Amino acid sequence: MAVSGSPYALPAIIVVTVLTIGIGAYGLRFSRTTSDFLVASRSISPGWNASAISGEYLSAASFLGVAGLVMKYGADVLWYPVGFAAGYLALLLFVAAPLRRSGAFTLPDFAEARLGSRALRRWSVFFVVVIGWLYLLPQLQGAGLTLRTLTGAPYWVGAVVVGVVVTVNVANGGMRSITFVQAFQYWLKLTAIAVPAFFLLIVWQSGGFADLSGGQAPTFDEQTSVRVDTGVTVVLGEPLTLSVDGFADGADVDGPVRWTAGDHQIAAGTVLVFPDGAAVPHVSGLPALSGQTWAAPLGSGGGSPDHPLFATYSLILATFLGTMGLPHVLVRFYTNPDGRAARRTTLIVLALLGVFYLFPTLYGALGRLYTPQLLITGQTDAVVLLLPGAALGGLLGQVLGALVAAGAFAAFLSTASGLLVSVSGVLSTDVMGRGSVRDFRRAATVAGLVPLVIAAQIDRLDVSQVVGLAFAVAASTFCPLLVLGIWWRGLTAVGALAGVLAGGALSLTAVLVTVFGGELDGWPGVLLAQPAAWTVPVAFAVLVVVSKATAARIPPNIGRTMLLLHAPESLGLGRATPS
Repeated sequence: MAVSGSPYALPAIIVVTVLTIGIGAYGLRFSRTTSDFLVASRSISPGWNASAISGEYLSAASFLGVAGLVMKYGADVLWYPVGFAAGYLALLLFVAAPLRRSGAFTLPDFAEARLGSRALRRWSVFFVVVIGWLYLLPQLQGAGLTLRTLTGAPYWVGAVVVGVVVTVNVANGGMRSITFVQAFQYWLKLTAIAVPAFFLLIVWQSGGFADLSGGQAPTFDEQTSVRVDTGVTVVLGEPLTLSVDGFADGADVDGPVRWTAGDHQIAAGTVLVFPDGAAVPHVSGLPALSGQTWAAPLGSGGGSPDHPLFATYSLILATFLGTMGLPHVLVRFYTNPDGRAARRTTLIVLALLGVFYLFPTLYGALGRLYTPQLLITGQTDAVVLLLPGAALGGLLGQVLGALVAAGAFAAFLSTASGLLVSVSGVLSTDVMGRGSVRDFRRAATVAGLVPLVIAAQIDRLDVSQVVGLAFAVAASTFCPLLVLGIWWRGLTAVGALAGVLAGGALSLTAVLVTVFGGELDGWPGVLLAQPAAWTVPVAFAVLVVVSKATAARIPPNIGRTMLLLHAPESLGLGRATPS
């Protein structure tokens, strides 16, 4: 994949990184106690907290991955941004206020306070760490992709920069410090994606609103050179004459070749030169979408063409319910002063996310017109980074490309910060100590190092798909625990543990097979690639059935616990909690 060549991209990234460190250092002045590090002493106002939550939530999947998936698969993957935003509606209705009233610091705190089970607490710690690290991987991967795309730096450089900066900020200032950072970064990200979009729409309009849903597959509108940085197999729909410099189809080639329709293997470092008007090949495994198929629902199944309807429903379930099970999202509601503030925060977040998610879809659609070469390399996650320079060109394209690069890096930094706080919180209180400031700082170092080592070994995953799998695990574990724990008096510790383990084991198995195993076709492939449609019902069913079978073990103080979760704070019934 070619580098953008913008001389302003690296300075923009450096500025964002320095600002992040500076704002984090400013927040350090207010971080003194354990409560400051874990929940910002429960003193963040709804408006400020909503900006911070939105900055944290809009991750690499939102800034880069959604546009990349829309470019590949079309209308089917619009459920990603819809589900990412709509998940906060479920959070508002079922979880936000009661969770804040529980007085907990972390998800394991809530699990033990509600059901009195140390075993459930330990397994909650395990799944908080697993989900946090699984979500951290695409942030580090996106950072590596961004720096490699914009500057030509090795992949690992971006991952290391984000990992080190975030770990230092979190270890030094905890939740209170990163709240300032994340609030700033939301507005930076919105500006970085919205301003270039305005100019892109002008260019599209000046070209006569080129039809994105026409009957033809993407074509090159001029002679185009494409460098393949990672070995791939591409598929041609019709014979093509092009120039090749490198290793292709088992032979060293330097000059024009005639390729037949079908699969062709291209080695890393090979440069392909396509003539004007040539149809764009696509990476093997991607659907060969015409404009009409790309724009039609259930045209590609969002990457699961064998059973697109099931894949779509499973994706909706994962994103809608997974939000309420994400530890780094839930920990934010502990920072509100009370349950009413938690509800107001969630409403504001819905509005902020809804505005942002208007733009990635536009980038994905226009990418098929102006950066079709990304379909050859498979690196469509880079479309947001490359589109301004490709469509606008000149100084304006370079400046807007640098702005997008700054926003992308802000996305990685803000989301990684929130994830690291949630993982560090449970590690410091349950694994590496008793929750002191010193324990938190040690835990933050460990929590940041492990995913960084893993990310250095993986660079070929779609960031949105990896995040989607993290949502599936969250939806299959903490979502049933929270919904039934908050709203059903009959839940027992044994039932909760059985349901969390069942949903977690099944969803994690699907994740591991999808990420590290080979591609599967038919029902096995779609059931593993989009597991939420069956793992979530199984988890809920196990919680209910086992709880009914162990009804004698319902906590004796259940009436008081449910009253504390649901009674307004103005009645003065809440338990005394540290502030």
